[in-house]
Amino acid sequence: MRALAALALLALSGCATLNGEAGTYPRYLPKAAFDARDHVPPPPAKGSPLAQKDREIFLTTRALKDSPRWSLAQADNAEEKILDAYACALGYTPTRETNPKLAAMLMRMSRDVRSAVAGPKLKYMRPRPYLSEKAPICIKPGLGFRFSPDYPSGHATWGWSVGLLLSEVAPDRANPILARARAYGESRVICGVHNASSVEAGKHNAETLFAALWSSDAFKADLAAVRAESDEARAKAAPLDPARCTTEANLIGAPLF
Repeated sequence: MRALAALALLALSGCATLNGEAGTYPRYLPKAAFDARDHVPPPPAKGSPLAQKDREIFLTTRALKDSPRWSLAQADNAEEKILDAYACALGYTPTRETNPKLAAMLMRMSRDVRSAVAGPKLKYMRPRPYLSEKAPICIKPGLGFRFSPDYPSGHATWGWSVGLLLSEVAPDRANPILARARAYGESRVICGVHNASSVEAGKHNAETLFAALWSSDAFKADLAAVRAESDEARAKAAPLDPARCTTEANLIGAPLF
């Protein structure tokens, strides 16, 4: 996965010049406060029924190539556009200009997420599914991506972490937000770059990390400020394209697995 600390602000701006700002945002949790390696269970054992189920899901979802859901999965690959992915669920599109406090909070939280992903990945070193199957995937993987382990999914961890945060920011939109978080993780399976169990592990990873974040006074203070900011931004935001949101809702309505 890409460096999440840089992506949090990119999600609100798309401006690559912001990369250098990542180091100015400390983590919410001290390193000793949360170690995801203690919370993410091992991946399915090779040859087990769960591993076979992963393989079957991978092969079955290859039939989605070039479908509208495939295109959405390709769009979801761009982590820097994650808040645009949540626009329909939120009811508006946050920007760095309208939601600077959200931008800063995502930047800070992303540093906790990055650590929570790296530990289990290096612990389990599970290969990605497309490396052992000759079948199409929705992106062109670089060399570094090929060596990035499958388990847990970093995209799913990030997507669920953002979804959980946004559901606290806009609790009246929690159901569509969490449905989009689910679909964001499922996009990695549709893309063929993660096993289904790795996406499920990403969800679990995000949930345990998010629970730990509540122990941070800074996290709770930032969340209160972001809620107020978001309410104001939503009231002033331009309407979204209803056709886009209807199409998206139809594509992600039913869980993939």
